[in-house]
Amino acid sequence: MRKLAFLLVVVLVGTTMAMAQNRGGQRQFNPEEMAKRQTAQFKTDLELNDTQAEKMEKVLLKSYKDMSTLRQEMNGEEDRSKMDEKMREWRENQQKEMKKILTEDQFAKYEKLMEERRANRRGGSGGGRQ
Repeated sequence: MRKLAFLLVVVLVGTTMAMAQNRGGQRQFNPEEMAKRQTAQFKTDLELNDTQAEKMEKVLLKSYKDMSTLRQEMNGEEDRSKMDEKMREWRENQQKEMKKILTEDQFAKYEKLMEERRANRRGGSGGGRQ
């Protein structure tokens, strides 16, 4: 019985450690990979042509690099309103750039997609990241 309990504890600790390491890997933020992945997704979802996709990848790369810098600057920041304001500015700048690239219909689809993603992150419809 003691051996079984010990084995159970070892498995539980090992599983917990493996999950903790895996989660840490998900949090690594690579702007280049994010831009490529998001561009590919948007190319499909928004039916982008090659020129639009190329422009979008450049905008996303710059945007994600800015986000990375912003995260580093705000690391440990206790003034939540200051952080919220900077995030709002970042999001507005990204939307302005997207509007320059996309047609009206594509931009409407883009806004809808982004709203769905925000709702999913807040646990809105139970879905995960797309």
